[in-house]
Amino acid sequence: MTEISLRRLNRTLLERQMLAERVSMSAGDLIRHLIAVQGQEANWPYVGLWTRLTDFRHEDLAALLHDRSVVRSTMIRRTVHLADAADYRWLYPTVRPVIEAALQAAYFREAIDGVDPVEFATAGKELLTGRTLTRTELGRMLADRFPSPYPGRLAQALGVMLPVVHNPEAGVWGGWRNRRVSVTLADEWLGAPLAESPQPETMVLRYLGAFGPATVADIQAWAGTTRLAQVVARLRPQLRVYRDESGRELFDLPDATLADPDLPAPVRLLPAFDNALLGHHDRTRVISDADRARIAKVASGGVPMYLVDGFVHGQWSRTGTALHITPWHPLSAADEAAVHTEAERLLSLMAPGEDIKILINRP
Repeated sequence: MTEISLRRLNRTLLERQMLAERVSMSAGDLIRHLIAVQGQEANWPYVGLWTRLTDFRHEDLAALLHDRSVVRSTMIRRTVHLADAADYRWLYPTVRPVIEAALQAAYFREAIDGVDPVEFATAGKELLTGRTLTRTELGRMLADRFPSPYPGRLAQALGVMLPVVHNPEAGVWGGWRNRRVSVTLADEWLGAPLAESPQPETMVLRYLGAFGPATVADIQAWAGTTRLAQVVARLRPQLRVYRDESGRELFDLPDATLADPDLPAPVRLLPAFDNALLGHHDRTRVISDADRARIAKVASGGVPMYLVDGFVHGQWSRTGTALHITPWHPLSAADEAAVHTEAERLLSLMAPGEDIKILINRP
């Protein structure tokens, strides 16, 4: 069984995540390849697509949301993601159990305590059938039928019980400034029913294409689900199996190639919660445990970071008229110049025409 070095895993991840070299595929094709793009904050998917594509514009993603080719909804890891509409139809039923498990949290129990869940879901579906409602409107209507001091949580709870998608405007650039999210029943929005049963085999195979080679724990961490060892065991005869430097089994597609460990890796600025940063249980292939600990208490590690030589080297942020680069390690003159150049390119997406200074905040 072949052992794969950490550096080779890193370069392979960069290639499969389209971070080794920008590619000319469409935004829709890239989203399909990545399966689900984290979209809790509206702007981050735009940065994630920009850093991977040769000619990405804001309108490219906005158009996909408006023509319903891409949907915004709660999916993997029980958080808001963007996915191709056809992929959403099988992905949501596959991860639905972990989404519904959120109802056990005190946040929701306080709002729906004593409410019959079947009656609640049925009423909510009736309210949403044939129309789109803001969560504020939906919560108020639900509270009329199921009195609660937390109408907003009622709307959110219904979004956990039923597959709903968000209005396109919630996912356009700058949408984070307007949190008035509206929801629609997913099957009505898509004009097609969701898959009748989970498709974990499809999920595992698609994941390996974008994130492999990986352990079972890696796949589960990305999806937010459990019990995938049984799925991988069924697929094992058709998978290639490696080991990492710690002796753990890594699974991969049989025809997938591994990258050259000496492949040059360009500087890349990544958004918060980027796929490459959250795609594994063991994230040392892209960020060291020590560096991961730096941001573990900050929004579960959700801060924008940048890569030097393929690995996380520090973080960045935009505040007012400055884009701040905060290295966690020494920067060579050549790397500093490359970071500055990439930051300038990012500003052409984030703040075109604005006078924004790039500040490197050395320790």
